[in-house]
Amino acid sequence: MIKQKGFTLIELLVVIAIIGLLATIVLVALNNAREKARDTRRLSDTHQILLALEMYYDDNGNYPGNTDNDCSGWDASLGSGDPFISQLTGTYMSKTPDDPRASGACGGYNYYYYRYGAGNYGCDSSRGAFFVLEVRNMETTGNPHPDSPGWSCPNRNWQGEADWVTGGFEG
Repeated sequence: MIKQKGFTLIELLVVIAIIGLLATIVLVALNNAREKARDTRRLSDTHQILLALEMYYDDNGNYPGNTDNDCSGWDASLGSGDPFISQLTGTYMSKTPDDPRASGACGGYNYYYYRYGAGNYGCDSSRGAFFVLEVRNMETTGNPHPDSPGWSCPNRNWQGEADWVTGGFEG
């Protein structure tokens, strides 16, 4: 009897199935790492925006107004060259950042900014106008993100609308 060397069809199929399973596991892990990296960038971007807002406030005595009105009065980082908090660009930041997955449409992956007048939503009018800065969609955490400082007035809690939110009074 002649003994043939090599693999049987079953052995080859088992090896191919194992390789496919391992490749799937690696791709899922890689995708999760990318999502976490984008969320880390979002937190870093908001920190930089907050620093620029504070420098703007120090120089002007108020926070930037709503000039872009992308999404129901909110200024949003829609990507594709759309200005986001344009008053910060140049002096305070070379360019305000866009969300890593900026969707180009309201309700997607964007940063949002709005400056409210004193006393809106029941906030103490003696503290002056205030701003709200939000990240509405993060990929690896539910609402709210564990690092979200939160922001609310007696008649509205923005944390319920965003994964990460903060704000500041002018007064």
